[in-house]
Amino acid sequence: APRMKQAPPLQRTETLAKLACAYSGVVWGLFWIPLRALDGSGITGAWATVLFYLVPAVLLLPVAAWRWRAILAGGSGLLLTGLVTAVALVLYADAVIYTEVIRAMLLYYLTPVWGFLLGWLVLKEPITTARWTAIALGLSGMLIIFGADAGIPRPRNVGDWMGLAGGMIWAVAAVRIRGDIENRAVEYTTVYFIIGAPVAVLVALLPLTGAHAPPDAAAMVGVLPWLLPVLLAIVVPGSFAAMWGTFHLNPGIVGLLFMTEISVGTATAAIWAGEPFGLREIVGILLITCAGLTESLADLWVPWRRRG
Repeated sequence: APRMKQAPPLQRTETLAKLACAYSGVVWGLFWIPLRALDGSGITGAWATVLFYLVPAVLLLPVAAWRWRAILAGGSGLLLTGLVTAVALVLYADAVIYTEVIRAMLLYYLTPVWGFLLGWLVLKEPITTARWTAIALGLSGMLIIFGADAGIPRPRNVGDWMGLAGGMIWAVAAVRIRGDIENRAVEYTTVYFIIGAPVAVLVALLPLTGAHAPPDAAAMVGVLPWLLPVLLAIVVPGSFAAMWGTFHLNPGIVGLLFMTEISVGTATAAIWAGEPFGLREIVGILLITCAGLTESLADLWVPWRRRG
């Protein structure tokens, strides 16, 4: 029997990178649940995000000791990218605490617009017809979820501003990661969490977050039995998948694939947080999901046409 022709290594890597980013989007679509659980367990406000970063940072210290030569070789570029990534995702994590889950996600996921534009300006990557189509589908889905009568989505509280700012800063981080050919995802993930912990503390101390008092030790120890498995089995692997996938894809594509988070977040927020979920949300989710698939389908369409 004839052997099936395998895809070229570069194509396989890109496919795996897209799957990794989509998986990471699913993980981050669920991460609001443990954050809200922390907030309801006496670890209030932005201090929930602090613990969410502090625990993985401590757990990853052995990895930092193992990879210290590679981290040191990464120099200021690795640290700067880790800092930008940490600021972006800490702001996003805080956003789901200070505003509705759906609003935080949708304002953050204007990222593809910033990502494609930055990829075009910095990396000289073209904005193809497929990418314009994806942007249009994604933004249409967001507008539908917000409601036609609500007008253009705009920030209305500190959580909204955090979501919007986080998306813009993540687009910068994605461009930096994409342009880095020297460092690996394991270094980025480790540096991201270790830097993310003090960044989260600084944000928690800002007056705009309400300046909640730091939680006591008993409250932190009390949540560890369920928080540790969640972080080890879901959050840290999801973050690694995001970093690794971002290495191999255009920043706009990364943002679009992460939109799986909106689908998961919308559904779970409706089920467990009592947020709205009806025809409007279903149509919006479908459009956003199609946006994430647009370029992948276009990639398959071109070879198919050539074979035809």
